[in-house]
Amino acid sequence: MVTGDYAARGWARLPFDATLLSWARAARPAARAALADPALRARWLDCEGTWFVGVDALANDAAGRVAGGPALPEGLRAAVEAVHGPLPPLHRAQLSTVFPGYPKPRAGESTAASRYRATRDAAHVDGLLPEGPERRRHLREPHRWILGLPLTDADPEAAPLVVWEGSHAIMREAFAQALAGIAPQDWGAVDLTEAYHAARRTAFETCRRVPLPAAPGDAVLVHRLALHGVAPWGAGAKAAPEGRCIAYFRPLCADPGDWLAAP
Repeated sequence: MVTGDYAARGWARLPFDATLLSWARAARPAARAALADPALRARWLDCEGTWFVGVDALANDAAGRVAGGPALPEGLRAAVEAVHGPLPPLHRAQLSTVFPGYPKPRAGESTAASRYRATRDAAHVDGLLPEGPERRRHLREPHRWILGLPLTDADPEAAPLVVWEGSHAIMREAFAQALAGIAPQDWGAVDLTEAYHAARRTAFETCRRVPLPAAPGDAVLVHRLALHGVAPWGAGAKAAPEGRCIAYFRPLCADPGDWLAAP
C-alpha cells in the first residue's frame, strides 16, 4: 500500500511482494535478450558502454506479462491505482541498465552536461525533452507516474535511482505559473527551460537527496514531476552480470492537463 507520505515525498517504496519477484524472474530472460540484441545495443548503449537506456526494450504485453510469465500483481496494481487511478494498458517497459564505471560521458554530451551527470546524477523531470543545439526544454511526454521494478540484484552503491524528496511540489508550482492561461493541448509549444532550471536549483537547495536501491520483488513509485536521476557506480559495488537493471513503466496522461492537475 502507498502511504500518505507519498503525496509529500513524491516517492514510495512498496513492500516486498513474492508475486512480483516471480514477475521479475520471468522478465529477466527477456531483459537479457534485449541487452544482447545488436540492434538495441546500437541504439541504446551509451555513456561509453556504461548505460543501456533501453526505452521500450522489454517485450511485455499490456498487462505487463513477459514471455508467458505472470501479469503485474494485483496488489501492485491496486497500490498504484489508489493514488493515480486505474492503470491503462501498459507500454513496453524501459530497461534502464547501468554497468560498472558509470557515468562516462554520453555521446555528443558537452563537458558541462557530463559534469552534471557525475555531480548531480543527471537529475531531471521525465518528459521534458532537450531539443536543438541549445537543448531547450519542452513537454513532449506528459507521464502519469513512474514505476520502477528491479530485475537484477545489485549492491546499494551500484548506481541506484535517486530522488529529491518533495521536489514534485516545487516543479508543479513552477510549471503551473509558466503554463497559466495556456490550453493543455498547447503546452508542448511552450519553452519551459528557464522555469525548469530555476525550479531545479531550488530543489537542489531545499530538498533531501534520497538514494533508492531496490531488489527484485521490490517496487518504487515516483511522482511524474519529481526530480530524479541515477547515482554514479560506487567503488567496489557489484551487481548481476546483466548490470543494475530496472524495468520502468511510464504511461502517458490520457488528458495532458492531468500532468499538472492530477495527484
